[in-house]
Amino acid sequence: MIFCNKLAWLPCIIFALFSTTIDASEIYRSVDSQGRVTYSDQPSDGAQQLAISNQPSRHLYNVARVYDGDTIILEDRKQVRLLGINTPEIQSRVRDQEPGGVEAKQWLQKQLQDKKVYLEFDQVRRDKYKRLLAHVFTPDGKHLNLMLLENGLAVVSIIPPNGRYSEKLIRAQQKAEKQKLGIWSMPEYQPRPITQIANHNKGWQRFTGIPARIKKNRKYTRLIFDDKIDIRVSNANLDQFPPLDSYVGKLLEIRGWVSRKKDNYTMLIQHPSALVPQ
Repeated sequence: MIFCNKLAWLPCIIFALFSTTIDASEIYRSVDSQGRVTYSDQPSDGAQQLAISNQPSRHLYNVARVYDGDTIILEDRKQVRLLGINTPEIQSRVRDQEPGGVEAKQWLQKQLQDKKVYLEFDQVRRDKYKRLLAHVFTPDGKHLNLMLLENGLAVVSIIPPNGRYSEKLIRAQQKAEKQKLGIWSMPEYQPRPITQIANHNKGWQRFTGIPARIKKNRKYTRLIFDDKIDIRVSNANLDQFPPLDSYVGKLLEIRGWVSRKKDNYTMLIQHPSALVPQ
């Protein structure tokens, strides 16, 4: 049981919420016969239960413009990358346009006509490019990350430790894929044998193959397809996956980006949603 006096009730409650296993809504306020106020995580006669939300906090921001289907620019020029998803690229100085990129951008522009959004952050708030990472909500409660997936305009791209809403995102993608919405009907994004990886296009791709064995080093565990093709999982993320040897000898669909070093091809897989058993 934790008690807090009147002068220090807020720090004490915060401490209680993070140092005990109680439900975050179970805080009680009591006033004794001398007017002294105490706060506790246990109910007592005459105690009033306080309504303390355990929902993630969201903050309102003004949007300057939509950069592409998964990135927006705020009025203060900060870039926000939508968490848990990836949309095809639009044409830029450094990238070629990818099928579906313009459609995703135009859809997002339509949703953000009132120029206001609520941002909800996860554990890691910025990526290596210093962009903010967030789930984006409209003032009327639309979850735009989720809706892009529901409409087949984006694919799931979960990067631990940020995993909030991952189950909802995956279910939305599965439904859009089943209905062949958006990119799921486009020939550029249909799965190909991983033996054709040397002929891959740039950007997010889908391949199928059967891994033959596992190889582990200090940083990565790799599923080996042949002497020139593998997929790798960071050892720091292994707890997100079932035992990797359970994939050996089974037909998989692998989703992600291809990288090449000389004649060797690999794909970095950061979440089990990118490995789909067939």
